[in-house]
Parts: sequence; structure tokens; C-alpha cells
Amino acid sequence: MGYIKPLLRLPATQQLQELPEPQRRAVALVLRDLRDQANTEAEQAWRRRKGPMAAYWRAVSTYARHLAHALEQRTAVITPPAGDAPPEAK
Repeated sequence: MGYIKPLLRLPATQQLQELPEPQRRAVALVLRDLRDQANTEAEQAWRRRKGPMAAYWRAVSTYARHLAHALEQRTAVITPPAGDAPPEAK
């Protein structure tokens, strides 16, 4: 994950990243479990030929992984590039 994902620039994600490290680790573990469970759901939906549900669960899995990865980084806060500041901040 060598580049900043749009999900990681949301204010709520910034709030998660400001949590103390033990809490961030606990949330990251739950998100990793969510990722695994969502992947299982995606595979089951795909086998049942339920493409839209498979895509939904795969997206849940991806977002959970991105958030977990962000919370596990040593540098807790990800700051957006200067040109990507929210409109109210400009």
C-alpha cells in the first residue's frame, strides 16, 4: 500500500488513527477478522452465482484491510498532500 487511499483521508479514519496504540491494535485485529469473514462471504456468494453480493463482500474485505493496515502503521496520522485539502480548509 504505497500510496494514500481516499478512504484513509476521511475525517473518521483520521480519528481512528489518533487512538492510542493499544486501541488501534485492538481495532485492527477486529478489522482483520472482518476481512477474513467478508472474504468467506464473497466466495460463497460467487459460488451461488450472486455476483453483486460477491462484489459487495469483496469491497467490505478491501476496506477492512486498508483500515487495518493504516492502524498498524508506526506513523499514526496520514496527512493528505497539500493539493488535496478539503474545500472548507482552502
